[in-house]
Amino acid sequence: MAGRTGAQQLVDALTALGTEVVFGLPGVHNLPLWEALAETGIRVIGVRHEQTAGFAADGYARRTGKLGVALVSTGPGAANTLGAVGEAMASAAPVLVVATDIPSTLRRPGVVRGVLHETADQQAMFAPVTKAGFTVHRADQIGTTVHRAARLALQPQTGPVYLGIPMDYLREVTPPREPPAPPAERVLDLPDLPRAAALLSTARRPLIWAGGGALRAEAGEAIGKLAERLAAPVLTTFGSRGLLPLEHPCLAPNPVHAPEVGQLWDEADVVLAIGTDFDGLMTQNWLMPAPPRLIAVNVDAGDAAKNYRPDVTLVGDARRVVESLHPEPRPGLAELTARLAGIGRRVRRRIRDEDPHAADFLSTLEEVLPPDAMLVTDMCVAGYWIGGFHRVRGPRRLAYPMGWGTVGYGFPASIGAGAAAEAARGGRVLCVTGDGGFLYGVGDLATLAEEQLPVTVVVVDDGGYGMLRYDQDAEGVARRGVDWDSPDFVGLARSFGVHADRVSGFGRAFRRLLGEFVESDEPNVLVVRAKLKPPLNASPRWYRKERG
Repeated sequence: MAGRTGAQQLVDALTALGTEVVFGLPGVHNLPLWEALAETGIRVIGVRHEQTAGFAADGYARRTGKLGVALVSTGPGAANTLGAVGEAMASAAPVLVVATDIPSTLRRPGVVRGVLHETADQQAMFAPVTKAGFTVHRADQIGTTVHRAARLALQPQTGPVYLGIPMDYLREVTPPREPPAPPAERVLDLPDLPRAAALLSTARRPLIWAGGGALRAEAGEAIGKLAERLAAPVLTTFGSRGLLPLEHPCLAPNPVHAPEVGQLWDEADVVLAIGTDFDGLMTQNWLMPAPPRLIAVNVDAGDAAKNYRPDVTLVGDARRVVESLHPEPRPGLAELTARLAGIGRRVRRRIRDEDPHAADFLSTLEEVLPPDAMLVTDMCVAGYWIGGFHRVRGPRRLAYPMGWGTVGYGFPASIGAGAAAEAARGGRVLCVTGDGGFLYGVGDLATLAEEQLPVTVVVVDDGGYGMLRYDQDAEGVARRGVDWDSPDFVGLARSFGVHADRVSGFGRAFRRLLGEFVESDEPNVLVVRAKLKPPLNASPRWYRKERG
């Protein structure tokens, strides 16, 4: 191949990696990338804020399991993505952030000269929120570095990677290099496998705790078969909702924060933890007691042991490891299934007793959502209800920002998920956000309209920060900074060319309109004026309390 500009080499690498869509914002330093992308079949979705580019890449990655790509400019443009990249890191979303940097010819080591958008060390800004960072030092390194960065982002445990390119390299013409060979698949070495199988074979009350790593490894079928063999309930975390089919006989109701479900953990004598680090949000800040015996399956032994110490650690891909486990079968599957059904009924009664409006909201979602729809939620009270109690129908059908707890995630992430759904020629995306979170990225209604993405946005407008209002009320202090007069969200959406309507509460009118909106081929916004009580999986309502 003849000489190619640095921008063309970057796009060539993305094409070779199978990239279908990228999200970005043009800037004076990265315009050559937009020119090079115009020569390819890669779809470019231009957004109105760099944070949206990061969140959209995250939403795309969570929907597809593929690499999400964000293209941003130098200095403040790159810095604007940090909140989104932090969420991707905490939730293990494979995202590649490609940011330009000041021209190499103007950089003086150890000195900030005042070049437009200059940062002393742009890569260092990303160090706390990425798996790794790369800065290109020659134009002919661009293509090979893109391959290295992308493969690292997709390598378990997946996560975001930063790639910085001085802008002058994008115009420089050099002969392209051959991409590096893909790494060989790791040989599975499990010397403690017999011990793990023996512990499971002798367990009286085994339990499987499946985390996001299990879902990303596509281990659902293997886990389902093992659970049936052991007659063991399967608890899923926020990151693994949809791992098992709803009708699976061993799937426990969500979430573990409900006392009826938490009792399953308390009773277990052997826990098999797959693809999880037992974070504070799932364990109520580790007030769940350590199990008598713990077997951990994880790609990282340190990650597996940082919160509860395992008796046995099996390091490797979750699906391959679980397929290698062959404990003795246990009786009691029918009894377990009946018990889990009873727990589910008690949890649903609890929801209805605690907040009938939330019960109506959840039942409407279950009734009207198309089977292939994906839910993307924000950090808001309605999002807590969905993350904890919505019955997710399949893998990668829920994106919930409980990795880092990032307000403002929902709407921009739904743009990425919507682009993924459109590329797959099917599937609606339903975003549920609060009024506060929606205002973080409301300018990207322009993107929604421009790209005509299959996204329905439900804005639950309670006139402020509902979760924080609850916190202040619970502490008995005066409300400060949590209440406001909401803008006219319907008029705002319509001003961007997006169809919108409003309704009060989660009754029949909400059910009818939401059903109409999710069946549409166009983007739309439904504003719901309503207040919900936080559910049990919101930290102020955790039922496990500090001992003392």
